[in-house]
Amino acid sequence: MLEHGGRLRAAARQYGIALSDWLDLSTGINPLGWPVPSMPAECWQRLPEPDDGLAEAACRCYEADSVLPVAGSQAAIQALPALRPPGRVGMARPAYAEHAQAWRRAGHAVVPWSAGDSLDSLDGLDVLLLVHPNNPTGTRYDVARLLQWRQRLAARGGWLVVDEAFMDATPAASLARYCALPGLIVLRSLGKFFGLAGARVGFVLAQDALVRRLDAALGPWTVAGPSRWLARHALADTAWQAQARIRLAAASARLAALLARHGLAPRGGTALFQWVRTPQASVIQQALAMRGILIRRFAEPASLRFGLPAGEAAWARLDAGLGAASKEATVRSRARFRISR
Repeated sequence: MLEHGGRLRAAARQYGIALSDWLDLSTGINPLGWPVPSMPAECWQRLPEPDDGLAEAACRCYEADSVLPVAGSQAAIQALPALRPPGRVGMARPAYAEHAQAWRRAGHAVVPWSAGDSLDSLDGLDVLLLVHPNNPTGTRYDVARLLQWRQRLAARGGWLVVDEAFMDATPAASLARYCALPGLIVLRSLGKFFGLAGARVGFVLAQDALVRRLDAALGPWTVAGPSRWLARHALADTAWQAQARIRLAAASARLAALLARHGLAPRGGTALFQWVRTPQASVIQQALAMRGILIRRFAEPASLRFGLPAGEAAWARLDAGLGAASKEATVRSRARFRISR
């Protein structure tokens, strides 16, 4: 299994810091998520029912024609590769690593692909898979170009799969409204923007025939009843969503400015995280972890992803931690320079 952010218990054991004393910025999850109300007892007592209105709520929220609720977009990531015979799957790098692993496990060849490649390069692919905006770089693609790529792939029976797990803060850039087009599959999630990662609710948006195939492959009751209830109400709360987009945009800009003040100007990001490329990534991650601040480090390229703090105390703690980490990185860099001389 691949490692992900949010492994707070493992970090607590590794660094000898109590679980309650950590500031977890490793996941890109909204720290001020949708306020969960109490729910009816029947949510726990009855089997989940597919006609409870969840799919319709998702269609309205995403402006989509056909939606399948799944147990987090991870369920779709693992199941979709089995719906096609083995072929060639293009992916940009770096990106969310679960995609490549799932397609390789199903016998597909995963090959690197870049938006700068020619349109003809798509003719060598059966599937193009993009994370939009990308995780961890925050890269976004022009909608018109995405639709052009979809058309080229669909002409040969190919797919464009677009993972929009971080799209809710910027819905105008989504492909969800085009999901009735042949060969387009869009994945959405309630984990990031809504802050409901523990509910494990995601959605597959695609043509109805493909949605039915995936539904049959996954089987009944893939999403628990309480999670379905939460998701239905969260998707309908458009007032909260509008306010959250404003708050997240301001917090993301604040985070970018804070990182830049400490010599870590972001190279990319979204409303929910900022991405920093630095050869000192390992040193900074370790220095912050020693102070009970958990962030996400990537080896290739050497980089760090910072999620949003929740509350002024958390912002102040990150500011102080970055100051100490930057000093430690400078000291180590100077020491290596003296040794190399």
